[in-house]
Amino acid sequence: MADRSYRVQKSEGEWREELDEEQYHVLREKGTERAFTGKYWDHKGSGDYACAGCGQALFSSQSKYDSGCGWPSFYAPADPAGIDEADDRSFGMVRIEVLCSNCGGHLGHRFPDGPEPTGQRYCINSASLTFSDSAPQGSDESD
Repeated sequence: MADRSYRVQKSEGEWREELDEEQYHVLREKGTERAFTGKYWDHKGSGDYACAGCGQALFSSQSKYDSGCGWPSFYAPADPAGIDEADDRSFGMVRIEVLCSNCGGHLGHRFPDGPEPTGQRYCINSASLTFSDSAPQGSDESD
């Protein structure tokens, strides 16, 4: 993870107990789910996306858009303080890794090819997220 101390710190055993296999692989081992397979890549509900590891708010559905990449894409975090960034030089590429600032969980990557107003694309794994619906009761917007 990034060179810092996170507020939420757990042993690897605790993380394994609390997360399912795919969440653990993505959040703790910096894995990536296959494109077009995650729960939220095509999700259209109104609400908020939080870290699946610790529950910290990360992104709003208001900044979610269809980038065509097969992963949930956002042009901005809900609060810039909610994420950390680190250089990622794995797999022979240079990318910006996006991490939860509360627990250090790997979320995905940021690319400079997003829409206005930021020009950024936060390409985030569904397995690293949970969703809280803000649609009125009885609405079918949540899926």
